[in-house]
Amino acid sequence: MKDIKQSIDDLRNKINHHNRLYYTDAAPEISDFEYDTLYRELQNLEAKYPEYLTPDSPTMRVGGAPLTSFEHITHSVPMMSLDNTYTYDEIRDLDTQLRKISGGRPFTYILEPKVDGVAFSLRYENGVLVSAGTRGDGIRGDNVTANVRTIKSIPLRIETTASVVEVRGEVFMSKKEFLAFTEKQTAEGKEPFKNPRNATAGSLKQLDSRVVATRPLDAVLYGSGELDGITFETHEQFLKQLKAWGLPTAERFWTCATIDDVIRDIKELESRRHDFPFEIDGAVVKVNELELHDIMGSTAKSPRWAKAFKYPPEQAETVVHDITVQVGRTGVLTPVAELEPIFLSGSEIRRATLHNAEQIKEKDIRIGDHVLIEKAGEVIPAVVSVLKNKRSGSETEFKMPANCPACGEPATRRAGEVALRCENLQCPAQSVRLLRHFASRNCLDIEALGNIVAEKLVERNLVKSPLDLFKLKLNDLAVLNLGTEKDPRIFGEKNAAKLLEAVDRARTMPLDRWLFALGIPRIGKTVARQIALVHKDLFSIPQSTILNQLLEFIETQSEITEKIKERTKNKSGGNEAEKSEDLFQLNRALQQAAKPLVDLELLKESTKKNNIKNLEKSYVTSGVGPEAAKTLIAFFGSKRGQAVLEQLKNLGINPTSAAASAGSALAGKTFVLTGSLTAMTRDQAGDAIRAQGGSVTGSVTGKTTYLVAGANTGAKKTEKAQSLGVEIIDEEDLIKMLAIENPPQPPPQVKPKKRQPQMTLF
Repeated sequence: MKDIKQSIDDLRNKINHHNRLYYTDAAPEISDFEYDTLYRELQNLEAKYPEYLTPDSPTMRVGGAPLTSFEHITHSVPMMSLDNTYTYDEIRDLDTQLRKISGGRPFTYILEPKVDGVAFSLRYENGVLVSAGTRGDGIRGDNVTANVRTIKSIPLRIETTASVVEVRGEVFMSKKEFLAFTEKQTAEGKEPFKNPRNATAGSLKQLDSRVVATRPLDAVLYGSGELDGITFETHEQFLKQLKAWGLPTAERFWTCATIDDVIRDIKELESRRHDFPFEIDGAVVKVNELELHDIMGSTAKSPRWAKAFKYPPEQAETVVHDITVQVGRTGVLTPVAELEPIFLSGSEIRRATLHNAEQIKEKDIRIGDHVLIEKAGEVIPAVVSVLKNKRSGSETEFKMPANCPACGEPATRRAGEVALRCENLQCPAQSVRLLRHFASRNCLDIEALGNIVAEKLVERNLVKSPLDLFKLKLNDLAVLNLGTEKDPRIFGEKNAAKLLEAVDRARTMPLDRWLFALGIPRIGKTVARQIALVHKDLFSIPQSTILNQLLEFIETQSEITEKIKERTKNKSGGNEAEKSEDLFQLNRALQQAAKPLVDLELLKESTKKNNIKNLEKSYVTSGVGPEAAKTLIAFFGSKRGQAVLEQLKNLGINPTSAAASAGSALAGKTFVLTGSLTAMTRDQAGDAIRAQGGSVTGSVTGKTTYLVAGANTGAKKTEKAQSLGVEIIDEEDLIKMLAIENPPQPPPQVKPKKRQPQMTLF
């Protein structure tokens, strides 16, 4: 056991070392594969020996269940905000005032970039990160420890003998990552964040740290709070120690002997503000000698020994020549202002997103308008305002098109969304997105078909729709150029053969995978699985009586419910016995109509309290809702759906259900998977169970046959299983039950793409 603990400690030290090289120094020594191998080895050991799991392990980046609310955290040293100034005269006044307060003691200044992020504090005790909090009111802030732990550039342990080290800084989202994140939001039909700071604040306010882990957050540290067991003479010395600890810091700061040096360097920083990976909105001037900070003191809200010089936002006037509409890969229609080219914030601006029709209406933007442009958060070009006093009367109002500009199909708006969408699965603007979805691991799992390959297949007209993959020839694929004409990068025969083998395997993928892969709106993974359980193959679905029966039942239930309400309200005349019999027959008819669908698990009895008098039972859909059923029926009845069926028929592909026959070993058995599995993912385990006739549900009930308990299993499901007499098995038992000699290995955790080194500003 001593050797095991030593192995775990060694792995943690190695991973922490490589994390620092990767995230802070931008100088990795090993490949992603080698890193992932170390990480997975540590995960497996910690899962097998949970008694050695510690909060500072690099595997503990993402928290568990969502919080219901944030707890408060009290700052042992108040977190003050800085006073702002916008003029050099006020900077000179600051110097005059501080030199009087210092009583003639000499001092220098430190100049740092002012990061426009969210202020936060980290507390390390004996080198281990124990808490993280927002500024709040300066005395109390929100405890965001679980969220901050997901930021990979922040070490969970630092090498120090100090008992307490509290450091402060800003959480931010880099300009590059923010652009990618907002593009994803737009593609999903969501209202994108306006700037990186809003995106950062919105992310830190998430109660589920697993959501925060998907947000590209980073941090920069520059200040101190409580320090116990370590002291510094100057702020410059402190900044160098932060870097030595592996904490993320700004790549450049300036030491200034005089106030003239400060003003010179403020101007230099402004000229280079766009070179930083994060957004800055000014410069921070601090007295370097720390012993003078107490002498200079502070006001109620701000220290006197520091001040922020704010840069004015850069704006420029231009003309909206046109408003066009671009179609994203998920079908979202986004209006874009085509501008008279202008130079702003370090780059030429020709276009500015207008997000949606509501924003155009709110700002009253018209074609031909003179407008002010500003880079939102110094990143995304945006129209700030219309210069209405310059209108000539020739400007024209813009209306969003009723049809997709890429394919001509009607544009629709989903419930709860602002954006218009094109739902045409064959829309040329969405070909790459559909191809990647079709080939993804949860769909047909076609290896070697990454983003670049998908883009080039569409670009070179080798693939127009996903089913064209089955027509690809080795010779054509082997010479596919993944680069440019000037810098060619050929796919190669080996990669081409690997891709074609994966395409051929996809022919035999089960029905639920194929239904999900086709990208039919509202047919997700779970719905596809439920539909596959009650249909033998794909070609039986267009003639499905089951889906129509489901829709008919929903109408029937509504009609019978209304009749029961009427009978109950009708108090005049009639025999009470006859009324009672009538109500009995209505309830009986409802239950008889529901029974076949309940048996198929497409319906279940509602658990909600029934407020309708004399209605004995009501039913809700389980898995396949009415909208999904309508969409599926409409798709296969449409020209597009018929074309897909015809293509599949010509290719000789008719996916069948993976549900096993009644004689299979797992037929009729229901499993619940909980905790972390090591030999395979829970999705892979679920697929293996279903392939042998079993079913998988999310909660333990009286119908559950087995609870499969992996590592770190919560007590709630285990206790419920024990109370219901449900058998509890572990992962090894499941593998034996499935008779899998070599279980599928879980995919390696995807490490973020290598970040470009931050530019050093000299």
